[in-house]
Amino acid sequence: MTEPPPLRVLIVDDEAPARSRMRDLLADCAQEIPLVVTGEAAGGRAALEMLAAVSADVVLLDIRMPEMDGIELAQHLQKLEPPPGVIFATAYDAYAIRAFELHAIDYLLKPIRTGRLKEALVRARVAQPLPADALRELQRAPRSFLSAQERGKVHLIPVGEVIYLKAELKYVTVKTAAREYLIEESLTRLEQEYEKRFVRVHRNCLVARAAVRGFERGAGDGGEMQWLVLLIGVEERLAVSRRQQHIVREFGKN
Repeated sequence: MTEPPPLRVLIVDDEAPARSRMRDLLADCAQEIPLVVTGEAAGGRAALEMLAAVSADVVLLDIRMPEMDGIELAQHLQKLEPPPGVIFATAYDAYAIRAFELHAIDYLLKPIRTGRLKEALVRARVAQPLPADALRELQRAPRSFLSAQERGKVHLIPVGEVIYLKAELKYVTVKTAAREYLIEESLTRLEQEYEKRFVRVHRNCLVARAAVRGFERGAGDGGEMQWLVLLIGVEERLAVSRRQQHIVREFGKN
């Protein structure tokens, strides 16, 4: 019978000693499980850049990292084709661990033991992609980045740079001062996640509050006069629907 190819493993942890410890554990596991460490990354950005050049079957992923935690990174990893298996390494409290168990998401409790890591690696080879809804439930704060898949690569979009989000068919256009991206997400869900950062101006459009520089009356698509949003960083003016005209007064008060 043909032996399966070595399991390709990427280590993601912001602490160098933790990455070194994981390498040692993986070396012990390699005596029984064919595997190769394809790389190490100190954070989410570096991990995604690395995965654009090298492949991984499994990502061993620390949860508590600066800039982008492991739960958020796992959501971006699901946009890779095919998505790698994910094993979280965590020192989280009992409530969070129960949440992992409820959704059958594998995790390693620090300090990690070799035997437990072996079990997780064996399961990871045949595991299904992580369910998006489960990852959203585990997420404790709004994501720092949105992500778009282009030509097999995942591009991170800092939420602080987003000027507006506009739903068009099954996609959402993400507009920044530099360019546009297309993502497959629900506008309603984005509104719920970023309720403090964005305001709805139309049933199909959310605008960053910080990007609003004013309003003016102008002709809409149908030729009738309506309120238009003036934005910082782009010349485009966005229509305010009748239902959302109250935001003109709210911004006027501020």
